[in-house]
Formats: sequence, C-alpha cells, structure tokens
Amino acid sequence: MKLAGRNLDEFLRAPRPPKNLVLIYGPDQGLVRERGTSLAAKCVEDLKDPFSVCELTGTQIKSDPACLSDAATALSLTGGRRVIRVRDAGDTLTEPIKSIDATDIEAWPIIVEAGELNPRSSLRKLFEASKNAAAIACYADEGRGLERVIVETLSREGLQASPEAISYLGEALGGDRLMIRGELEKLALYVGSGDSGRKVITGEDVRVCIGDSSDAPLDNLVYAVGNGNQGAIDGALNKVFADGLNAVTILRAVQRHFHRLHLVKGQVQRGTSLDAALSALRPPVFFKWKDAFQRQARTWPLERIATALDLATECELQCKSTGMPAEVLCNRTLMRIAQGARGR
Repeated sequence: MKLAGRNLDEFLRAPRPPKNLVLIYGPDQGLVRERGTSLAAKCVEDLKDPFSVCELTGTQIKSDPACLSDAATALSLTGGRRVIRVRDAGDTLTEPIKSIDATDIEAWPIIVEAGELNPRSSLRKLFEASKNAAAIACYADEGRGLERVIVETLSREGLQASPEAISYLGEALGGDRLMIRGELEKLALYVGSGDSGRKVITGEDVRVCIGDSSDAPLDNLVYAVGNGNQGAIDGALNKVFADGLNAVTILRAVQRHFHRLHLVKGQVQRGTSLDAALSALRPPVFFKWKDAFQRQARTWPLERIATALDLATECELQCKSTGMPAEVLCNRTLMRIAQGARGR
C-alpha cells in the first residue's frame, strides 16, 4: 500500500505501525533514517538491545537470502516484540521479502530502508501492491514543508522564529532532514547560550549562527554552475557526492536555483527593477550569495535559463530511466548548463 498525505500522517502517528512490512525509500536519506528509527522506537523500548532489534543489510540478505526469513520467524529470546531493520535495500531483495510476505512473522514490523526507487522498481511495486505492507517515499523538504519542519523543531525547544528568520532558514538549509535538524539544534543552543532568555529567533541570529551553511558544498556547486565556473564544478560535485547527496537531489537544487533566476529575470523584462524583483523573492536570497545571484540575474538571458532548466529536467529523467551512471550524467549536464553563463 502506497502511503501519502493524510494516510501517511495517520500511519506515522499510530502508536505502533499497523503494517508488518514497511518500505521507506527516497533521496532524502536523513528522512528515511529518521522515519525508520521513529517507527522502530514505537515497538521496542531500547533500539540498542540486540535481542529486540535485528539489523541486516541488503548485501547480507543478497548473499544469504534465508537470513531474512530466519530473522522474521525467530522468537525474541527475552519475550515481547522484535523489530527487523534492513538497510541499503534494493530490487535484489524483492524475492527474499516476497517469500516471507505470507508467512507467520514473529518480528513486527520489518522496516526496509532504501534509496531512490523509480516507479518500475520491483521492490517498490511489491510493497505498494501488498495489503500487509506500506511504502513511504521520502523527498527533500521544500517550501511550506520545510517551513513546517523548522517551526515544529524549534517549538520543541520552546523557541519561535520571526518571518525573516524562517525565510533565511528556508534558503540556507539543505534538503537532508538530519542535517536540517542538526543545524536547528545548533541555532537553539546559540540563542539559549546568552543571558537574555530570548524565545524568538531573528534573522540576525540565523546570519550569525548558520551563516557558514551558505558555504555548504551544494550551494558552492549550484553557484559554480550559475557562474559558469566549470573548473570549480568537478571539485564541488565530488564534495557533494562524498557528503551522501545523490544526482537527483543535486539536479533539483540546480532547478530551484534557475527557477528563481527565471522568475526574477521575467519580472525585470516586464519592467520591474532588479532590486525590487529580488526583494519580492521568497524565500529571499541568502545574504552571502546575494551579489552572485544579482550578477547571474543580469548576465543570464531568459532563453538560456529556460534551456538550463530543460537540461536539468532531462538529466533527472535519464538518471531514473536509462541505467547509466547518474554521477556521470549529472557531471556532464552541469558542465553543459555552465556553458550558458559564457554565452555559448
């Protein structure tokens, strides 16, 4: 069963998972891990207890398919509930999981965590078609979804954020849920470290505390592409891949950037001043990147921005459908987009 929207919210709020097989997948691996841990914690008291939690990897199951079935049907040595967590899953696990779908499972639930799975994935299809299973997609928080995460995380610390702070946070934070929470925890500690006892986070707090987030590898890469700095793209791209981001996440970040350039450029061509168009942009451009964004808005013609968006969208489809190495496709496309800054 595929879960989304209200059904997903109800599932995640349940006191314990109402399905005995749960697939959590998507490009936001931080959110995948967070949801997997949250579901497991609703079933056992101690996630570090080896008698209550069995952890397997996709590689282990591939080399010994019976190990998953053995774990699923084994009784807990200490009594009570058991959870099986399967990490780094892929389509090679479809048959081992299918073989236990109709058996008497002693472990509850079996939580399978995977990366991006396209609609043709046999593992994804298996979970979406089964009445005893749930499939949960995890995509990077954006727009109002990201704002909601910011507000909810800070509220648990007894803090609020001004509209300016939320706008800056929305622009500064990346798309990985664990990274977002880490940065917000750092911000909460910063605000609570003084003697003022303030409960409202300002835009200045964000600039001081998370200003270095604007130098994050993904931002460096996006602006290197927009600046046409092909020499910097390789190094920045390698750093982003090393940080665990995949090609689709990178391409979507590039698309967001050029969508914002397209919006500003279109307003300028309709007679709005560049300063006014930038002031109306939401969320606003993070202050450390403002000069670079203005420069790109002046130098990129509207038709080349549209071409850049087409290239990024086409590459995302290729990454999901062709079977070619996504890293190679992404690198090649970013180099082609960067040429547009040079007027080629």
